[in-house]
Amino acid sequence: MNAPYNRSGAYISNDAGSAGTIRAFLAQFHVSTADAVAADTDGIHAAIVDTGEEQTIATGITNPAVPRNITAAAGGTAGDIKAIQVIVAGTNAAGEAITETLPAFTVDTAGSVIGSKAFATVTSVTIPAHDGTGATTAIGFGSKLGLPYKLARNTVLAAFLDNTKEGTAPTVAVSASVLESNTITLNSTLAGKAVDAYLIV
Repeated sequence: MNAPYNRSGAYISNDAGSAGTIRAFLAQFHVSTADAVAADTDGIHAAIVDTGEEQTIATGITNPAVPRNITAAAGGTAGDIKAIQVIVAGTNAAGEAITETLPAFTVDTAGSVIGSKAFATVTSVTIPAHDGTGATTAIGFGSKLGLPYKLARNTVLAAFLDNTKEGTAPTVAVSASVLESNTITLNSTLAGKAVDAYLIV
């Protein structure tokens, strides 16, 4: 088994005679056709009926095939929907415990809210009480794919869907310190077609 390459502190000489230049490498990020499925509003857990009390759900959960952002969809009786914020707990691609509080629903309005962190697993979902037991909350995953690198800046050079280069650059979120905050969202809709992105690390 090859030892992992540590890209920190690696320098090459330059022609200016200065101390040196930090090395960088081209990496390929790949998601297979089986895993690059479209966003699914109840792909993590089917709609949960409100009980009038806060609920923490830790069973019946289906994890995303690859790290994805999490969504929540309010439905059922619109007048019973409250501006609650769902809390998601799980792990990132490195197996580290993470949590995210999703944006609030719109009062009396069915619809979805979208998280920004990439979850490899979801261990529990906490749903505060709505205004009435006619409301439901489904948990799904969105179109953001988790990158396996902590990036200080967007170094993605190109993205391909089904071996065709995207005409519009993907949306990339980066964080030099938080792995799960590094995500890529293609301009085209994911639909069971392989994703490849090339980036400098």
